[in-house]
Amino acid sequence: MGAYCNDDLALSANYTFASSQDVRFSKHVHDNVHGNIYLDPLFLKFIDTEEFQRLRDLKQLGMAHMVYPGAVHSRFEHSLGVYWLAGETVHKLKTHQGLELGIDHFDVQTVKLAGLLHDIGHGPFSHLFEREFLPKVLKGSTWSHEQMSVKMVDHIVDKHHIDIDSGTIRRVKEMILASSEFASPKRTKEKHFLYDIVANGRNGIDVDKFDYIVRDCRACGLGCSFQFQRLMETMRVLGDEICYRAKDYLTIHKLFATRADLYRTVYTHAKVKAIELMVADALLKANDYLDIASHVQDPSQYWKLDDTIIKTIETAPDQELREAKDLILRIRRRDLYQFCNEYAVPKDKI
Repeated sequence: MGAYCNDDLALSANYTFASSQDVRFSKHVHDNVHGNIYLDPLFLKFIDTEEFQRLRDLKQLGMAHMVYPGAVHSRFEHSLGVYWLAGETVHKLKTHQGLELGIDHFDVQTVKLAGLLHDIGHGPFSHLFEREFLPKVLKGSTWSHEQMSVKMVDHIVDKHHIDIDSGTIRRVKEMILASSEFASPKRTKEKHFLYDIVANGRNGIDVDKFDYIVRDCRACGLGCSFQFQRLMETMRVLGDEICYRAKDYLTIHKLFATRADLYRTVYTHAKVKAIELMVADALLKANDYLDIASHVQDPSQYWKLDDTIIKTIETAPDQELREAKDLILRIRRRDLYQFCNEYAVPKDKI
């Protein structure tokens, strides 16, 4: 399993001093998708916090592991993977077009940090929390995990007294929001292509997808013919936009075709959706007593929310949680909501 380990936490994997981008100061962890991932001191300052370590307890695919038992990989692994690919991408562009594009150390650091922290704001069970639970308890709210990621970045820097330039943090937060509806209209237009590396709002081709598509396929035991390495080797910036060779169109097609297959066979699998809806209902029934939704505005409380909330509800003796506990018990005993029907949405209504 790709995971960064900390000496102080006495966890299983070992670091080794590395010989990659910053030879003398990097440490590495072995990831099951990308191999050795090298971690420089600045990034370790963020990784070695309880807020980032919390990502170990957020499964990347929510409740999909109840149908695909291998899908127990976490947001922690994915975040390290995106950090690594973001760094590799900007380094390759710098190697091929550095003088032409003016890529400097500041650019490299901000892209890598944005990759590392882009998912720090995700809630329990990933998208289930944001899309199924919160809209029912926060009517009319525009809460998003991207916005919470930005708040969490500020919280981590302030709480742990991380010595980092304010300009770096501002750029990182802009990159995290770049593909969302909350992207800043005041963002600098200089080096626009850098904002498309982690989360590409222009065409959807970004290293976030490169990582999770390969990682999710592997975890679920599905074949994956998409090879992001081919795209990363030949990408170039033209007109301030990352471009690919015309003859690589089939590789681009495989990116989106594989993603569509994952949606059909994993993300929206009928049993996965049934379980997720049951978990959402359990959280809804537990909310009044546990006041779960109140945590989403305050980073100092929000980081305490993770997938273990289900076990908290399940084992609590409180009578007020009886209905929520009954739903979780039904999941354990495979007494799931039944699939009733499906509806083909007309093209003009999509």
